[in-house]
Amino acid sequence: MPMKTKEFVRLLKRNGFVKVSQTGSHAKYRNGTRQVIVPIHARELPKGIEHSMMKQAGLR
Repeated sequence: MPMKTKEFVRLLKRNGFVKVSQTGSHAKYRNGTRQVIVPIHARELPKGIEHSMMKQAGLR
């Protein structure tokens, strides 16, 4: 089952990520040197996007 955007943001925050900016429907979260850009417009994240963002965040 695909992860919802809100769930993914919660996961990032629990792992120390902080929202640093937002431009339109994309928010930028950062934790030290790692950076993840999250599309806010999607209710559910497609599996490929979710996997890519997890990798960028170092959570997978």
